[in-house]
Amino acid sequence: MKIVVDDKIPYIREALAKICNNVVYLEGAAITNADILDADALIIRTRTICNEQLLKNSKVSFIATATIGYDHLDTDYLKSAHITWTNCPGCNATSVGQYIHSCLLLLEKEKGLNLSQTTIGIVGAGHVGQAVIQALRPLGVKILVNDPPLQEKLEKAGNNTNMFTPLEVLEAECNIISFHTPLTTSGKYPTFHLADTAFFSRLKKKPIIINSSRGSVVDNNALMDAIKKQQIKDVIIDTWENEPNIHQDLLQSAYIGTPHIAGYSADGKANATRMALQALCKHFHLSAQFEIHPPQPILPKDFSSWNTKEKALFLYNPYNDSEPLKKHPERFEHYRGNYPLRREFHL
Repeated sequence: MKIVVDDKIPYIREALAKICNNVVYLEGAAITNADILDADALIIRTRTICNEQLLKNSKVSFIATATIGYDHLDTDYLKSAHITWTNCPGCNATSVGQYIHSCLLLLEKEKGLNLSQTTIGIVGAGHVGQAVIQALRPLGVKILVNDPPLQEKLEKAGNNTNMFTPLEVLEAECNIISFHTPLTTSGKYPTFHLADTAFFSRLKKKPIIINSSRGSVVDNNALMDAIKKQQIKDVIIDTWENEPNIHQDLLQSAYIGTPHIAGYSADGKANATRMALQALCKHFHLSAQFEIHPPQPILPKDFSSWNTKEKALFLYNPYNDSEPLKKHPERFEHYRGNYPLRREFHL
């Protein structure tokens, strides 16, 4: 058995060595058809586009993407080629919750945002959206939730859907709108360019826009225009269209601009790696005898005496990811692939 693996997937080498002795590690974006012709499985991230061009005539029967998103997988082709695939839903949800939580703390500290008088709209209430809601509740903000597909699903099942709010209400009432949807281009509720020129023109309170979902959920050119027209107050953006060749003016105009790392806590990475390996073992009927334990951070001696907000920003301050990217946007992939240790907080 042979497995080809993205060489930037963390905590995987020691664990996978206990499962398979024929493993090849390659740069995710550089994996080619020749590399995988005799491989049985791939374990990848978003930079490996899994389509007919990559997989044709290969032995690959299983693909695990150690990510929540899977729009880099041509699922129609995989089905036709009888290749089983899996993603890792919810693996980094609490990590994204930490990202949004810390961004709001910075807005309070640096921009004078009054959290007790802030209404935040959460667009998308799946694994990540729910984790963001849980992370923000202790801050005392008012939370409005929009998720038409989930609302429709729950209504059909006869469940209470009072928690949901129409998008037009978010557009009218929110001081912050944060996107947490998957990227879809078809169906009843497509999310491609969900935040477009028309969306920005309807905003009533000049809100802060946050996107840590998928880059094309927010039309980046329309977002830049909204900044110029003062239709919005500020931008926090982690996921971009055309990564790694991101919109330079938008990066410099954003309050916080980060290199697609909102879900990059060590805990989230470990969860994704663990889920991918468990799926691999299940598919090939292998023994899943491995453990993954991220290292602990080094804390100041007096850390226990700090207040909750100080602790949260010490464990994760988005400035530490934003400022280097603004200085060197050409290093987008480097910052993603060489991300430092970040642990989630449970304070």
